[in-house]
Formats: sequence, structure tokens, C-alpha cells
Amino acid sequence: MRVVLIAAALAAPLAAQTTDRLNERQVERLDRALIAVPGTGGGVHVAWRLLGTDPLSTRFTLYRDGKPIARIAANQPTSFLDKAGTPASRYALAVNGDAAGAPVRVWAGGYLAVPLDKPADRTTPDGETYGYSANDVSVGDLDGDGRYELIVKWYPSIAKDNAFAGYTGETLIDAYTLEGRKLWRIDLGRNIRSGAHYTQFMVFDLDGDGRAEVAIKTADGTIDGLGKAIGDPTKDWRHCDAAVEVPDRTGSTITSDGRKMANLKGRILDGPEYLTVFDGRTGRALATAPYAPPRGADTEAGLKALWGDGYGNRSERYLAGVAYLDGHRPSLVFGRGYYARSTFAAWDWRDGKLTQRWLFDSATPGNEKYGGMGNHQLSVADVDGDGRDEVIYGSMAVDDDGKGLWSSGLGHGDTLHVGDLDPTRPGLEKFGVHEEMRRSGNRGAAMLDARTGELLWSTPADKDTGRGIAVDIDPRFPGAEAWASNSPELYDARGKVIPGGHPRAANFSIYWDGDALAELLDGTRITKWDWTTSSEKLLLDPPGTTSNNGTKRNPSLSADLLGDWREELVLPSTDSRELRIYATPWPTAIRLPTLMHDPVYRLGIAWQNTAYNQPPHLSFDLATHK
Repeated sequence: MRVVLIAAALAAPLAAQTTDRLNERQVERLDRALIAVPGTGGGVHVAWRLLGTDPLSTRFTLYRDGKPIARIAANQPTSFLDKAGTPASRYALAVNGDAAGAPVRVWAGGYLAVPLDKPADRTTPDGETYGYSANDVSVGDLDGDGRYELIVKWYPSIAKDNAFAGYTGETLIDAYTLEGRKLWRIDLGRNIRSGAHYTQFMVFDLDGDGRAEVAIKTADGTIDGLGKAIGDPTKDWRHCDAAVEVPDRTGSTITSDGRKMANLKGRILDGPEYLTVFDGRTGRALATAPYAPPRGADTEAGLKALWGDGYGNRSERYLAGVAYLDGHRPSLVFGRGYYARSTFAAWDWRDGKLTQRWLFDSATPGNEKYGGMGNHQLSVADVDGDGRDEVIYGSMAVDDDGKGLWSSGLGHGDTLHVGDLDPTRPGLEKFGVHEEMRRSGNRGAAMLDARTGELLWSTPADKDTGRGIAVDIDPRFPGAEAWASNSPELYDARGKVIPGGHPRAANFSIYWDGDALAELLDGTRITKWDWTTSSEKLLLDPPGTTSNNGTKRNPSLSADLLGDWREELVLPSTDSRELRIYATPWPTAIRLPTLMHDPVYRLGIAWQNTAYNQPPHLSFDLATHK
């Protein structure tokens, strides 16, 4: 069966938690993540991980209440529907004839509830009270036991986009075990503004010791997980009441002489900035370095000259990701700016030291064509096939050595997708939408060759295209189908119109029902595209949950966290007292290693929380490897 070939394809380049041998990419050591949930038609669906490092001959024995009920051969999926299972059943798993592991219970209601320690309300300097809600989530094995922990961002109710003035409250970062035990809390403090574009938190094992670190942009007064301050905790760099002249911006005021001014209250436009690596076990700050690149100015004129405006709408836009720049171990990538000047630095955490690997800046002579090409997010993949990752930063890509690889010239956009979107051609593709018609040549969406930036096809538009997605939802056509908010058409991977229109949803995707096609995730709803009727069928809309980030309607996280290769949906309860992890109730016939051992996908989970969240993609086409 071709599923065996998938296992070989994924396992071949992967190593255990070491990079001593040439051409090995560090990969997480994970456990089997056995779970059991009520089946969609009765019984219990039991699922567990196949690892990318497993031999092709790996087999399993599944136990219910201490007795073997199924023997899973080397060509069978790690998914089993136990029709005789009940909510009281207990399941255990043995690998290759070894003793069975610890038994697990059936998840009542089809989800795992993870209790959260919701922060108390706080008050701004001008007396406004604000509360907190659970927002984006990332995962990492913080203690090295092979199980993921959850890292949760707490969002203040007065968080604001960069375009708006006012105090925003402090951003908090917590870590929890899957049982809900709180490990630590980091308070980023008053000198880190709260909003979608300020705090990107990277969770990854950066030094290969088997335990994940957490990296975040910090400032004076950030408090680590042990209660120790970073920088000078007495400093308050927030503007109290000041204004700068702006060309035209929401929230501006007009003075008596007709000038348009932006209120700077709450904005942070000066003071030191840092990048800090924290210990994943304790939240202790391990190392702190000056954030690169710096703002470079603290006056209206200086900021405007460097970034394009004087009130921080461009200089205070941040992105982050993780990339294997040497092909062996992961590095951090933290950026600043994308509307005009685009900059980002690569960092290594090695042997207890945080060092800058390189800095890319579109303002550097020779890099002019990369200015204004950034997105509200980035992606990371080895697009040129040399074993080392590149950073796709919107309508541009930067090579593993920090040098520009290509710039398409299509300008800024709100969404991008990178993966093997068209399996009929070699390499990876990049699909994205665009909002600057002058730059894009009136293209609303475009498919590019991810290695060269070559334009493969595009759709016309006369205004900003806010949303677009490329995922495989129709088995009649190879690769991903693509659609965008500027057009009623659904396109195949080569840009040919598929009659019948496209789904309403154009947000996230999720592997859920067991076939090789992706399902659609928008807010809390999972739907299946029915290509025969051009309609969406509802599969899940869990009560008592909510989505994040306003109109973006993002999950806290969508990722292959537990069970077989399908993805879990992580949502906060409406009162933010718990996270709920939903797992699919459907069995699958596809045997596939965990998606977390696919290099493009795993890095997509790391950057999923960056700015305007986007779904992860695979380095291969799943439908042609079923």
C-alpha cells in the first residue's frame, strides 16, 4: 500500500533528538498519544501516533480493559473503531509485542477539558477596567517526556490594532500540562503593547536537549515565570497624551488648522526592546538580547523616515517563526515591519547562548525590491530543495543565509499558503491574496512557484482581497483548490475554474473525517465541502466554545496533537475557564505518521500564532499518497 511509502518518505530524513550525523534534521521525540473518544455512529474511536522515525514494520496491539481486542499490522492505520466500546472502557497499547502502556479513559463529550487559571481584572492608568480571555495557543514538549504542553496567550479585553491609540493592558503567557496543571506565567508588562501584531511566541526545542524553549519579544518590566524582572521594572515607556501628524488614519483628530493628528496615548515608540529565551519547564528567562532590528529613532520625523509613519503603525508590526537554516537545528526568526520596510533577524540558541545569525533589511542597498512585500504572517519551508529552510515573508522569500531569494513585486497581503499545492509540478507553491492593486497589477490572488517567485496564475481584482485559501477539497482535481473573497470562482491548482462556486468559508482547514481531503474550519465550525452539490455539510460546531481574534475567527490552535495523523481542534470555553481539545470521532483507512514529523507542517504549528493566524500545510500531497 502507498501508505507505507509515506512512512518511508517521512522517516528517511528524520533523526532522533540529535544532529551529530550529517544531513539529519532534529525532530521531536514523541509518545504514542493514545486517545479514545465516542464514535460518530456508536462505540469508541481509538487512535494513536505512528512516528516518522518508526520502521515500516511497526505493528501494534490494542487492549480494552486489559484484554487484546485488535492486532494492527504494519500496513493498517493507527485508528480503530471499537464497536463494543463504552464510555467506561479503558484502552492501552502495545508496540511490536512489548508490554502495553498505561490505560486511557474515553473523553466524555468527545473533548478533553484543560482547566485554565484565568487572570483577574486589571485597570489602566486612566481608570479603565479590563479583563482577559484565552487567545492563541502553541505547543511544545517542555519537560522532555514526549507529551505536549500547552502555551496559552491571555488577551486583554482592550487590546488594539496598531492603527488605534489607547492603553491596551498587559499580555500574559501561561504554560499548562494536558491535565491542566499550571507550570508558570510570564507577564510581558506595560512596555509590550497588546494586539494581534505585537506578541508572537515561538515554542520549540532550539538546542536539541529534548525540551522546548519559549522565545518572545520583551521589554523593561517583563516578569519571567520565577517572578524576576527583565530590564528596568520602574520604567514606563507608554505615551500618556501626545499626537503626531498623519496623512489619514482611523482614530485621527483634525486640529483647528486642518491637520490630521493621531493620538499617541498608550503607544510605545521608544525605550529598549529585547528578545528573550525562556526555560520551558519554569518560565525562567535564560538569555536576553537587544531586539533586532531596533526602531532606530524615537521621534516622529525619525520613525517616519525609517518606517513610513511617525506613530508606530509600521514600525510596530512584528512577525516570527522557526526555521532550520543550517538543515540540522532550528533557529528563531523575528521580524519587524512589512508595509514599507521589511526586516527580520535570525537567532540561534546554542549551548546556553543567544546569538544573532544574520539580519535581513529591505532598506539595505540592493534589497530595494523587497520593500513593501511583507504580509500579516510568514511561512517557512525548504523551497529550493537544499535541505535548509527559507522564509516566505509575503510576496518575497529570503534564503537560509539571510540573502534575498526572490520578490514577486505583488505587494502586501493578508493571507498566504505554502505547501505542495500542485503535485503535478515539482517543488512547492505559494498562494496568497493581495490588497495593493497598484503593486499587484490588479491581481486579487496569485499562485507562485515557491522556489523562484514565478507567477503561475492569478485572479483579477479592483480592490483589496481580504481572504483566500488553498486546500484540497475536491477529489476530481489533483492538488489544492483555491478561492478568494474577490471572486465567486473556485480554481484548481493550475488556475482552471471549477464550476459551481466556492465554499463560504475561507479561513482555516483541518484534517478531520478520515479521507485524504481537507475539511474547512471557520470560527468553531468544521464543515465538509460537497463538490456534487457545491455546498458545505456541518460536521462539528461545539456548544460553549468561542473563536479568537474578532473577525479573523481563529481557533486557539489547530494541529495534530494526539491520536493518529488527523488534527485536533483547540478552542477556549466561552468563559475562558478551560481549553477544550476536540478529536475526530471518525476512523480512517489511511496509515500515516504524525503530521508533526513533517517539516513544513511542524514549523507551521510554530508560526500559527503569528499576527493574522493561518493554517499549516504539508510538504507533500496527501491525496496522492493514500
